[in-house]
Amino acid sequence: MPQDCEDTYAMLRRADSLGTFQVESRAQMAMLPRLRPSVFYDLVVQVAIIRPGPIQGDMVHPYLRRRWGQEEPVYPQPSPEFGDPDELKKVLGRTLGVPFFQEQAMRVAIVAAGFTPNEADQLRRAMATFKHTQGVGMYHERLVGGMVRRGYDPELAERVFKQIEGFGSYGFPESHAASFAHLAYASSWLKCHHPAVFAAALLNSQPMGFYAPAQIVGDAKKHDVLVRPLDINASDWDSTLEPEVRSADKHALRLGLRLASGLAEEDGRLIVKTRRSGNGSPYGSVEEVARRTCVSRKAMEALAEADAFASLGASRRDAMWDAKAIEHNIPPLLQLAGNALGEAGLIREPAPALPVEANGQSVVLDYAATGLSLRQHPLALLRPALAALGYHDTNHLNSAKPGSSIRLPGLVLMRQRPGTAKGIVFITLEDEFGVANLVVYTDVGQRDRAAMIGARLMVAEGQIERETERAEVPITHLICRRLIDRTDLLRQLNTAHPSPSWSDAVLSRADEIRRPNPGSAQTKVKMPNSRDFR
Repeated sequence: MPQDCEDTYAMLRRADSLGTFQVESRAQMAMLPRLRPSVFYDLVVQVAIIRPGPIQGDMVHPYLRRRWGQEEPVYPQPSPEFGDPDELKKVLGRTLGVPFFQEQAMRVAIVAAGFTPNEADQLRRAMATFKHTQGVGMYHERLVGGMVRRGYDPELAERVFKQIEGFGSYGFPESHAASFAHLAYASSWLKCHHPAVFAAALLNSQPMGFYAPAQIVGDAKKHDVLVRPLDINASDWDSTLEPEVRSADKHALRLGLRLASGLAEEDGRLIVKTRRSGNGSPYGSVEEVARRTCVSRKAMEALAEADAFASLGASRRDAMWDAKAIEHNIPPLLQLAGNALGEAGLIREPAPALPVEANGQSVVLDYAATGLSLRQHPLALLRPALAALGYHDTNHLNSAKPGSSIRLPGLVLMRQRPGTAKGIVFITLEDEFGVANLVVYTDVGQRDRAAMIGARLMVAEGQIERETERAEVPITHLICRRLIDRTDLLRQLNTAHPSPSWSDAVLSRADEIRRPNPGSAQTKVKMPNSRDFR
């Protein structure tokens, strides 16, 4: 892995970091275009700057202003009789006068306030203890007083102490940040140059991180990775790579049986092992899988629901019918019927003419069975109905002028309420074109709490805010005025022709319960849950 790969840093400056170590969160993605990393030490700062310590210590904005020449770094100086006027510049020069790391705080205490090494180590212990009874505050008089006695301006001494005090809410040692930055760079390099490998590894490590399999697969497709569906004759238990010259890094991504909800790992691995054993012949039918593996009916139903038999010419509904007909433990009297019960003790029933799934039904059932769909995005299918309701999309969000009002629907991917955000909640929505970052202030969140917490399909009404001056790529947020739960619209995916009017469509197996009113919390189509963080 080469060091300081320019393509990797260019990818990070675009905030194209979904799935990467440490820099995949919403806050890190918003910081990457502003900090614009181009060398390794920039990543060291990047992973350290989005922390409660630097945020609460008011270090973030001064660093960015100084980094881009909007403000000169400030290095307080002692009285001439007390030594080197550049003593603090030597400690803080690499971070432009802003103390990001515990080692810097210790050095400031020693060189500027006259701490002994033992006292500085006690200060470090106070910074490293989250719930310390008094924390760094107990060193206020010693630190500020020591700096003032050595000729530092009292106001500047207080400012330095305030920054150091922020470490009481978690500040990084520089060595820790460097280790994190190394892993962040390594995972980013892998994503940049081997996106299929990267996506496969993420899928095989679930559950983890901020993003669900649907977003990982969607991101891989944006990086020109050809993604192939879960298949009874092609999939291993884990997601794997298959040669493909048309795909990024010459590999296609084959989804693994592990994505089939309800399929036990023991059964999945047995199916793969049996397929490869003997002459390695592929399976020819649902019944053959059951006969050769003797897995349970539950396992067969899980595979059928995941549409794993499509390559055999069996639709999901046909495969489900065949799977439900399987019975391994046939009573002795019925076994006497011989061939009338089917070969190898499998009961055969007449196959009915089952109706073909509508596009929306297929998508909903894919999400319910595997957590993702390689077909159309749910909101692409609902777009005519959403447009008729006057709702916009993320293309409009990213092209409209700052200050414009917008009504944006999307699937809820993530909710975050950081401890440093003073009650503000950050929500990420997704539609067929991309993602949107919502900012929900406390008053709106309290008023629309039910929608904020419970919606799977949310409509956010608000004003567009965009930063372009200090960012390499525009950073767009939607400042929300109102949140609306429109999860009821997902029910229309079960109909052949979604419309803007709410209808009492026939429920499929993916529905849990009816609800008579749009926006109520009862009707649910089984879509993956959002990932929520504090």
